[in-house]
Amino acid sequence: MEPSALPYPATPHGHKYSLLHISNSIPHDIARSSYMQRIYTNHPNKNLKTPKKTHEVMKEIATENFQRICEAYEILTDENKRQIYDIYGMEGLTSGLELGPKLNRAEEIKEELERLRRQKEQEKISSHVRPSGTILAKLSLPHFLDGRGIMRGMSMSSEVQSQISKSNAIAVGGNLAVKGNSGGAAATAVLHRQISSFSSIEFMASAGLRSLIGIQTSRHLSLHSTATMGVAMSLRDGSINLSNSWTRQLSETTNGNIELALGPESSISVGWRKKEEKMSTAAEIKLGTGSFGASAHYTHRLSEKSHGRIAGRVGSGALEFEVGGGRKISNFSTVRMLYSVGIQGIVWKFELHRGGQKLIVPILLSRHLNAVFATGAFIIPTSLYFALKKFVVKPYNLKREKQKALENMEKTQAQVRESRAAAGKAQQLLQNVANRKRSKQLETDGLVITEAVYGSPIALKNKDNLEEQKDDLASQIMDVTLPLNFLVNDSGQLKLHQGVKKSGIMGFCDPCPGEPKQLRVEYTYGGNRYEVVVDDYQELLLPQESHRI
Repeated sequence: MEPSALPYPATPHGHKYSLLHISNSIPHDIARSSYMQRIYTNHPNKNLKTPKKTHEVMKEIATENFQRICEAYEILTDENKRQIYDIYGMEGLTSGLELGPKLNRAEEIKEELERLRRQKEQEKISSHVRPSGTILAKLSLPHFLDGRGIMRGMSMSSEVQSQISKSNAIAVGGNLAVKGNSGGAAATAVLHRQISSFSSIEFMASAGLRSLIGIQTSRHLSLHSTATMGVAMSLRDGSINLSNSWTRQLSETTNGNIELALGPESSISVGWRKKEEKMSTAAEIKLGTGSFGASAHYTHRLSEKSHGRIAGRVGSGALEFEVGGGRKISNFSTVRMLYSVGIQGIVWKFELHRGGQKLIVPILLSRHLNAVFATGAFIIPTSLYFALKKFVVKPYNLKREKQKALENMEKTQAQVRESRAAAGKAQQLLQNVANRKRSKQLETDGLVITEAVYGSPIALKNKDNLEEQKDDLASQIMDVTLPLNFLVNDSGQLKLHQGVKKSGIMGFCDPCPGEPKQLRVEYTYGGNRYEVVVDDYQELLLPQESHRI
């Protein structure tokens, strides 16, 4: 069985369910049988025949567990308390639901849950305000050397999209461009309405350099194809522009499109795009009444944070080849450096992408194509980048990640020590029953847990090496063989319910708070050996033939 992602829905406050070893979906009255079994095992007076000193220790452990089990049973068998616990956790129960209105009846709890759901939906709608913008600053080294300043031109564009209702969205934007002593600006507004699940319509208006009004409609012709048709009229000369485009999904990762434009600048273009997990590529050919062009690019994902890119463009006014790459420097930011050579000259281009914002700085190095200069302009910055990455950036990132891991471990060490001590006490209490069950299963050649380890997936993979060397990873796992043998029922089966966190099971603890966890189990059944690994919230059902080694 392969580990899977956290199932939905899962109970965020699942420790009480784990204590009683029940699913979060079963009726409260069925929990009684599991409760009675736990109470019998953990009753403080159960070990009266043991020596006095041992009895006192066992009684103290049993009393603590007995109280925890009674509290869990009281909460999960009371309909009101159970709903409050599922929504707010123990904080809601102990504070009298001071996080929100004080709720006394199940109807009030349901109303509050519905209110929170509506509030979340409103927040989701209001959060659909998506700003985006681009700043383009063109620099020129030849201009600077000639004494005319380094700035060759600059342009800015900005747009804000907002989902004003479930079916309607509005976008307002503008752009500004300056070159030398001249410049211009424009403002645009677009209203998008979703007519149905198959069609939509857009109304647009623009004022400034390109004053126009227009309308565009889109419709899904089939499961894999979409058609778009639009008409726009220029407010300056009254000219009409018609546009039609057809897009079809060719495969799961590939789509193609054809676009036809009729007007003062008529053209037809054919495009193709493919996007997979590790790469993306696109190509387009465009033929117009006064021009033609073709372009293509290929981007390959080198790692989780970096990618490489190759692009080319050829046409009546351009001949250019571009190569470069980028790196993700945070969850929202990416930097990219590109090198291009063509009839317009040799150019370095630096880009910073953050969210929907872009800063693009192309630097013209030379207007003339010189082989030596072009080679040096490519090799020198590339070599500098890889040198900095190897000797500065990579060591710094490794040091920072290690420091963060140590800080997190220091913060949680005291908590983990207490949890391990509590889990150890619980395992002492379960030991007699677990050993008895194990012996019974051995006699019948039934289900016997030979080894079970719970904790960090990385530590589980390196467990054999961790036994020889005591390092930080070794503290991120714990042996849970005994509590799992305790949970084997008389029929020789073991079930851990889906959606319930395993660290809440008696005899377990969380050895690495805040980190993902897995459970690896090795067991025997019918004279055969089995092994399985499951995620923290994943269901575990033993034995299964698919686990056989």
